Amino acid sequence: MSNILAIVGRPNVGKSTLFNRLVESRKAIVDEVSGVTRDRNYGKAVWNGVNFSVIDTGGYVKNSDDIFEEQICKQVDLAIEEADVILFVVDVKDEITNLDTEIANLLRRKGKLSSVVVAVNKVDSENRVMAAQQFYSMGLTEKLFLVSAVSGSGTGDLLDEIVSRFPKQTEKEEEKIPRYAVVGRPNVGKSSLINALTGIDRNIVTDIAGTTRDSIDTLYNKFGHKFYLVDTAGLRKKRQVTEDIEFYSVLRSIRAIEESDICLLMLDATHGIESQDLNIFNLIIKNKKGVVILVNKWDLEEDKSSNSAKEYEDMIKERIAPFTDVPIIFVSVLNKQRIFKALEMAMRVYENRKRRIKTSELNNVLLAAIEHYGPPAIKGKYVKIKYVTQLPTETPSFALFCNLPQYVKDPYRRYIENQLRDSFDFTGVPIQIYFRKK
Repeated sequence: MSNILAIVGRPNVGKSTLFNRLVESRKAIVDEVSGVTRDRNYGKAVWNGVNFSVIDTGGYVKNSDDIFEEQICKQVDLAIEEADVILFVVDVKDEITNLDTEIANLLRRKGKLSSVVVAVNKVDSENRVMAAQQFYSMGLTEKLFLVSAVSGSGTGDLLDEIVSRFPKQTEKEEEKIPRYAVVGRPNVGKSSLINALTGIDRNIVTDIAGTTRDSIDTLYNKFGHKFYLVDTAGLRKKRQVTEDIEFYSVLRSIRAIEESDICLLMLDATHGIESQDLNIFNLIIKNKKGVVILVNKWDLEEDKSSNSAKEYEDMIKERIAPFTDVPIIFVSVLNKQRIFKALEMAMRVYENRKRRIKTSELNNVLLAAIEHYGPPAIKGKYVKIKYVTQLPTETPSFALFCNLPQYVKDPYRRYIENQLRDSFDFTGVPIQIYFRKK
């Protein structure tokens, strides 16, 4: 299940600083100047084993002449609609402002009070603890969370509350039906692919980029196979996302990726692999989903010699490195060329993602590879790997137990991953490798 947290508040209360604290990065620009955040920032966070997405919205301002602030307000509205939990941030240094009251009223109008957590920011002294009590008068919550986003004070209790508010996973596992999300930039043929596979023109298709606004599930139940095909809105660069409805669509597409098992990443053969394609690819990998790359509109390429496909494939692998064990299929949705081969490959990647390797077999393969080429010595100390096991996780994850795990560097981690891929079929699936103290 995908969990989404939206951070809202008026300008310059510390939303972006808190966002950076939650996602453990400096992704959002932070400045004393009001209104720095214009684009939405998306990040991934985990607390007590619960994964969730965090959206940092721009500061909410009413009746402004600034065109950016007008768009920000619309997108704050949409983020509130879509989020599972809303983190309303206020500033203890100021008294309750008209904007704070306006946001509180907006949350009431939208019937979202049960999803609201109020964080009073910049509480870093006893005097400010007393001053923070005034925010109870807004009538939004029975408990305020007093935090300092800069120092991290109080964020542990805040995160405990946030993850407790997310919808609980239900135990009903009736029938696990795989979910294949079709993702990519706008107008690469995602809806056309699903229409061609199902034989039904369920999804609207036009030459206008951005026709699909919502994520649409289609149950495919043919030839002994049963799975959901999820059509998504095209993901374009954030600075090109102007319409409020498109922001809603992008949010839904990201959620669709998070809830899928396999992602079919569609590229346009006439444009090659662009930076936004790489952003989507990295989003898929970050969420540990299986991936199949489909190069659509291959029929429009003039030079269709066997060499051109090989050169195109090499170019894609060079751009997506270091994770290059990804199936790449050249299709023409219009002519229905190789579209069913794409489905077969998605099914294979789905099986690879569930693959479990016996511990004895795993140790036979990897310990031999480690004996052939062991971890390089660092500071005269040798890393000795004694035992390997696969962890009981949804996606392939492996733990190697050794005496000095802190000395194992990324190049050797990649060597172990390559040995796993050479010996077992993990095509299209990200692999997690952990070195642990024996």
